[in-house]
Amino acid sequence: MAPELIFRAAEPTDVPELVALIESAYRGDASRVGWTTEADLLDGRRTDEAGVSEVIGREGSVLLVAERDGELLACCHLERRGAAAYFGMFSVRPTRQGGGLGREVLARAERLAREEWAAEEMEMTVIEQRADLIAWYERRGFRRTGEYSPFPYGDERFGIPRRPDLRFERLVKELRAA
Repeated sequence: MAPELIFRAAEPTDVPELVALIESAYRGDASRVGWTTEADLLDGRRTDEAGVSEVIGREGSVLLVAERDGELLACCHLERRGAAAYFGMFSVRPTRQGGGLGREVLARAERLAREEWAAEEMEMTVIEQRADLIAWYERRGFRRTGEYSPFPYGDERFGIPRRPDLRFERLVKELRAA
C-alpha cells in the first residue's frame, strides 16, 4: 500500500524544487515523458524562482503541494478572486502523470476553494491549442466560456512562442457544496 498523499501550503524553502517540478511538467524534453507538455508550443521557461516566491507570498494566494514520503509530486496555485478561485500553475511530475494524482490534486484544490474561501466557482485560463488538456478539464466539470485573452507575445516570462496564433481561453467550473 502506497504511503498517504500529504497536501500542504508551499513554503519559501520549497521554491527551487517547485520551479524544477513546474519546468519538468511543461517545458523541454523532460516534459515529453508526460502528456502536459507545452514543448511543441513554447520554448523558454515556464516560471522562475522569483515568480514562484511571489505566488507563495501573495495575499489571498496559496501554492498547494502534494507529496508522498517527502517527495514533491505535484502542485497548483489557488488565488481568491471575489466569488471565484483562480486555479493555475498545475503541475504533476511527468513520470507520475496518468495515474490519478492530478485528479486528486484538483479535487483537493476545489475543496479548499469551496470550504475555506466559500468560492462559488473555479476559473482558469488554458492555451486554446491545448485541446487534450481542455478535454481533460471538461471531463472534470469545467466548461469552455468562449472568452479569450491574448498570449503575451514578447514577454519571455511566459515562454517563447513557437507559433503566432496562441491565445488563452477561460474555463469555469461551478463549485457546489459536497
